[in-house]
Amino acid sequence: MQLTTRRVYAGKVVRLDVDTVRFPDGSTGELELIRHPGAAAVIPCASDPAGGDPTILMIRQFRHAVGGPLWEIPAGTLAPGEGPEACARRELREETGVAAARIEPLTSIYTTPGFTDEVIHLFWAGGLTQGKTAREPDEFIEVVPQPLSQVLAGIRGGEIRDAKTVIAILYMAGFVLGL
Repeated sequence: MQLTTRRVYAGKVVRLDVDTVRFPDGSTGELELIRHPGAAAVIPCASDPAGGDPTILMIRQFRHAVGGPLWEIPAGTLAPGEGPEACARRELREETGVAAARIEPLTSIYTTPGFTDEVIHLFWAGGLTQGKTAREPDEFIEVVPQPLSQVLAGIRGGEIRDAKTVIAILYMAGFVLGL
């Protein structure tokens, strides 16, 4: 149970709080928590997933935190008052330049519950139509269509290591496609 909260930092995306909490055994202590507004991520399927080996629009994005590019699916932070599906559609358009006729929820995940309350809502999208990207100034992205089989091999081989991407792809492969 949270007893008190002290805001240490408030930035563009995250806030850092130090909470005094009562633990299940009755003792108390302080925990540092990153507060995050939540996010959405979407697997863009450029071909019908029912076809067996759909083409996925993967993005290769520079990430300063890891010192280079990562293979990912489009994702971003929820804007104030924005729902997860609307965020997924917006990020899909901004990062890949495509719009989706169909978007389906997969699941929602806590990213790192040991120190943040961030939840990412995962979707897959189909019926894509090409448009124009609207990337942020700090987004350096290459869109690379890949068959799902190649994406799965990249996960198995350790080339795809972004957690939201790995979970979303494996969830879709296992529970939507039944692979």
